[in-house]
Amino acid sequence: MAKITEQKLSPSSDLADLIGGGKITRPQAVKKFWDYVKKHGLQDKKNKRMINCDDKLKVLFGKKQISMFEVGGMISKNLD
Repeated sequence: MAKITEQKLSPSSDLADLIGGGKITRPQAVKKFWDYVKKHGLQDKKNKRMINCDDKLKVLFGKKQISMFEVGGMISKNLD
């Protein structure tokens, strides 16, 4: 069975501010996003499905709080 390789994409400048620059696969970008959220304690304490946006996340999402289900769409929009 052949190994499937993910396409490496370039993050937008706003996403690169969050996860770093350079070409990256989508799964790697998602992992780095969650690493950032955990490192900065942005997951809501009462509702773990919600993420409280800091200044960098507000640039990407345009609001104070997001659902974890919005993350994949945002990352897809910010990778070329």
